[in-house]
Amino acid sequence: MTAPLPLSGVHHVALITADYPRARHFYIDILGARVLGEVYREERDSYKLDLELPGGIQLELFSFPAPPPRPSYPEACGLRHLALATTQLDSCVEQLISRGVEPEPIRIDEFTGARFTFFSDPDGTPIELYETAP
Repeated sequence: MTAPLPLSGVHHVALITADYPRARHFYIDILGARVLGEVYREERDSYKLDLELPGGIQLELFSFPAPPPRPSYPEACGLRHLALATTQLDSCVEQLISRGVEPEPIRIDEFTGARFTFFSDPDGTPIELYETAP
């Protein structure tokens, strides 16, 4: 057996958006991310926005002039969704709804018994809220 790599955790998640102002608003004003840095890369006609989501998760948001749409249905190979942990699922759902986001109905994980729901960012990236014990 091969020895495991000496990894210490996930450093960040990177996403590409087709509508930078809309995605910026969503992650900052809807999800409550804090801006760590923001640059415009003129040679690529692209923004790079470094964010910290609640819970310390780092997210890099990139814009490009004409990215292809995300293949989701049927699901394609690659990143399936971004899952965020919460100890207060009902409160998160209520806040998302009050901010104009429509989460799916809350479901129960048949293997763990935990409650969860999904919603999408402005580009259709699936985001899961997964309830953990306090």
